[in-house]
Amino acid sequence: MSCDVFVTGAGGQVAWELERRAAAAKLSIKALGIEQLDIADAKAVHAAVTAAAPKVIINAAAYTAVDKAESEKDLAFAVNRDGPAHLAAACSTRDIPLVHISTDYVFDGQSGRPYFEDDATRPLGVYGESKLAGEAAVRAFLDRHVIIRTAWVYGVHGHNFVKTMLRLGAERDFLRVVADQRGAPTFAGDLAETLLTLSCRLLNEVPPGEAYGTFHYTGGGSVTWHGFAEKIFDLAAPKLGRRPKVDAITTAEYPTPAKRPANSVLDCSKIAHVHGIMQRPWEAALQEMLAETLSVN
Repeated sequence: MSCDVFVTGAGGQVAWELERRAAAAKLSIKALGIEQLDIADAKAVHAAVTAAAPKVIINAAAYTAVDKAESEKDLAFAVNRDGPAHLAAACSTRDIPLVHISTDYVFDGQSGRPYFEDDATRPLGVYGESKLAGEAAVRAFLDRHVIIRTAWVYGVHGHNFVKTMLRLGAERDFLRVVADQRGAPTFAGDLAETLLTLSCRLLNEVPPGEAYGTFHYTGGGSVTWHGFAEKIFDLAAPKLGRRPKVDAITTAEYPTPAKRPANSVLDCSKIAHVHGIMQRPWEAALQEMLAETLSVN
């Protein structure tokens, strides 16, 4: 049975939001997780796409363990480079578009301003390298593609920074959070709405010159991880009944196997101009996410 949208990465933060929001966008959706589809398996990808017979594919599957990627390079590249290549090839065979999610980690974070889509890329680690290779594979196999770079994704479902802060904040009186990395928190629900809007536009055959290419989308504004944590507890404290003290530390004080970009802020004016998709202030999106998360906990 055919569907409008075929989604990989079911069970993840973004795919979960896509599934629960698709009906409101008047789109039929079929989503498969790693248990049903390993996108690194070319034959499995072609078989799954043939069975689903979609009109557009959204690739929300990825290897996202940034630190583990340093010691699991082959696996990271299999999922983040080869997987998108297989999906793009399947789309090319069937002449359907692919919407592919990428990351701020393709940049080195040294810019003093938000990154534009055509800025030079320079990943700092294996995860960023593998995602950049995935972008290149999509471009090589398929003209009708949209690559969406995003950053600092969190959501109601799955594991993420916000839920980690809530858990630690319930257990500890003091937390230490990095204050010299800046980015734009992105609510998975807002990212899913963006992906569904794009899918609708592609299904309605928006002229290729306008619709396709690489775009940035994140929550509006920017903040450090420390500032993000402070805002989480400002909003959540009344429900939690307590508020831990959050100390600001440097990246050097919290060493990790993989280097992180100091500046992850992405300029999102292109997607607003071409597709009319506007950013919501990250604080407003966080408030919505916390309201739902804390109401069920």
